[in-house]
Amino acid sequence: MRFVETSAPPSALLAREVSGGPVTWFCRPSKPALVLGSSQRDLAVDRAELDRRGAELVRRRGGGGAVWVDRTVAWFDIEIGPTDPRWNDDVGKAFLWVGDALVEVLAHFGVEATNHRGALQHSRWSQLVCFAGVGPGEVLVDGRKLVGISQRRTRHGARFMCQAHCDWRADDVVEALEMSASDRSDARRELAQVAVGLGELGLDRERFEATLRSVLTGQRADSGLATANP
Repeated sequence: MRFVETSAPPSALLAREVSGGPVTWFCRPSKPALVLGSSQRDLAVDRAELDRRGAELVRRRGGGGAVWVDRTVAWFDIEIGPTDPRWNDDVGKAFLWVGDALVEVLAHFGVEATNHRGALQHSRWSQLVCFAGVGPGEVLVDGRKLVGISQRRTRHGARFMCQAHCDWRADDVVEALEMSASDRSDARRELAQVAVGLGELGLDRERFEATLRSVLTGQRADSGLATANP
């Protein structure tokens, strides 16, 4: 597994083609963005709010709900090719090895986590917000979502786009969507506890990502890290 740290606007980070890896991209967005899932064609977005925050509106080529990205999130894309032993032709089961690796990462810090192995779990807000639902391979701590994962597959391989928040703030996404005042109030209240951030677990992004490198390769967590443009 090769590791690359890359910084660019989210639109550029998401435009990168799937290489087939094996490679993990640690993505550092140079500006904030609201990232929509591939099926969210009719989602009403508050563009004035995005402009106020200096944020992009971007669509990823992968399913799921909207996420907010900025410099504080742990965003990493793991790619493998179809000949990789971790490859699974079943799109739903293909996530599971990623979730298993993340559970192992958290175990290094004494955090007991679970890798969701069942069907998609929907909620009132999951069609809008990624962290409001749970899909295969996604990682939970005490029933709260820590890592969201979206998959993109091409003939070259699969990319697992993963995100954990350092601090979960539902308002980051909710305030960027157009909705009625009553719906916004409900969303804020109901989404406040659906997810958990690394900080709440006593972790930071740097240690989390270093241990992820160690788990994915079996090498020491302080192994070298390349840098590149997307």
